[in-house]
Amino acid sequence: MNATSLTHTTIPSPEVSRRRLLALLGLGASTAAVAACSGRTGTGSAGGRIRLAMLQPPRSGLNPLSDDAFKLSRWSCAETLINLDAEGNAVAGLATAWEQQADNPATWRLTIRDGVTFHDGTALDAARAAACLTFAAGYTTPPRVLDGTSLTATAEGGTLVVTTATPDPLLPQRLSSPQLAILAAAAYPDGNDGAVNPVGHGTGAFRLTKVNGTAGATLERNDKYWGTKAAAPGIDVTFVPDGTARGAALRTGEADLVEAVPVAQATTLDEALLHEVPMPRTATLYLNTRSGPFTDPALRAAVRDAVDPAALVTGVYEGHADPAAGLLGPALPWAAQQRAWGSTTYAGTSGAAATGKVPGATTAGSVPAGTTVTLGSYTDRPELAEIVGLLADQLKKIGVNVTQDVREYSQMEADALAGKFDMVLLSRATVLDSGDPVAYMVSDFSSSGSFALSFLSDAAVDQALTTAGATAAGPERQKAILAAEQAILATTAAVPLLHERVLQGEAAGLKGAERDPRERALITSATALT
Repeated sequence: MNATSLTHTTIPSPEVSRRRLLALLGLGASTAAVAACSGRTGTGSAGGRIRLAMLQPPRSGLNPLSDDAFKLSRWSCAETLINLDAEGNAVAGLATAWEQQADNPATWRLTIRDGVTFHDGTALDAARAAACLTFAAGYTTPPRVLDGTSLTATAEGGTLVVTTATPDPLLPQRLSSPQLAILAAAAYPDGNDGAVNPVGHGTGAFRLTKVNGTAGATLERNDKYWGTKAAAPGIDVTFVPDGTARGAALRTGEADLVEAVPVAQATTLDEALLHEVPMPRTATLYLNTRSGPFTDPALRAAVRDAVDPAALVTGVYEGHADPAAGLLGPALPWAAQQRAWGSTTYAGTSGAAATGKVPGATTAGSVPAGTTVTLGSYTDRPELAEIVGLLADQLKKIGVNVTQDVREYSQMEADALAGKFDMVLLSRATVLDSGDPVAYMVSDFSSSGSFALSFLSDAAVDQALTTAGATAAGPERQKAILAAEQAILATTAAVPLLHERVLQGEAAGLKGAERDPRERALITSATALT
């Protein structure tokens, strides 16, 4: 799905060579660490269990109402009422049909799939689905995807009835969020503040049987699965935050499937084992339009035109990223298909804005002598710290002096939200839990946005976002989203730099692993060692 095998090489810069050398120096200890976690060595056998090395350990004990839900989804363990296709359209999951009521558009009626049993042997019905959604909506910290919906759910006979405070054309997509997985009654605590326990309580092709803290997890094939029975007998998960260790696990055959192989490891691995997956994540430079030098739109445009995204992609990501075409990248293929300038690079001297392809875009002006700005970013993503230095060099050429302030994200977020930086470099997910970019755009660029690092207040942008949010899912909504993107880009409140990719490692004998830009699917019924 929207992925390519790694087939090209680049000439390494001195910094790239240093990173590769460090990666090679760390191989022995990393391999030993993964072997200790997995408890076995050597390559997987045909028809055997799949050994999976994952990037992040659980943060909430695999509570599906947290971001840990995406792990359960990637293991085909917990399932949702609705799924999404590659275009973001709603398709059947545990619900087989859904309809918005013409006489009350705030209400949807869903038909629950027959013949589904939970891993503990209990049956799925409309009442159980309603109870799951009701618990999620009333949870102490409800899933993000339900923000502002005031969702209620009831069962009427065999039908699930879901109502929101106002008509919500995106409700089916919301119900696809892994954080709204449907679990057996025994998974839930008595109150609204306890953790939900997914062990043995899902409906998917694999049954979660054991969680070993932040070290690993074990899943067995669900032989009573309502769909196609899994080809693999089970999954052995190891959580390996260290990137060198993940690369080594793939190289030595300790893992059959590896999440997020670091770029620095790429040249130490057989390129046939690496597959690039475009992510719905864009590295973006947010410019403070409320105070400081960038209240001047002409100066913002000068910065936009001075940036060279291609140099960032080559120098930092070694080619494993795409110069930004806009806010939305290749992970949303419809964006390039419908956008006026397609996939042409947006920012930089050869960019779409600089060549007038964004109607209404601000024209660059001269830079006042002595212009000095502060650029904030964070160390949690090492690539961003490198980008900061390169941006400073690029902007110096047009007379903009950059003071760099790079910290851990937890230490810089409050200052960024308070407007204490003139520029903020952020790696931002452009589709959130519903698989739709409107929520991200509203959060970051509307006048009332909760994550408005640019502090943009623009009537045209607000109107475009309102229109997009009210449009039903499908081609018309996509057009409205791209109109909103164009309105945002025209203000130069944000300069998109590059669209990220992730390297997924797959052993030679592994077949059928999903390469999902939304990071919802990974191991499915079709995944197997051959």
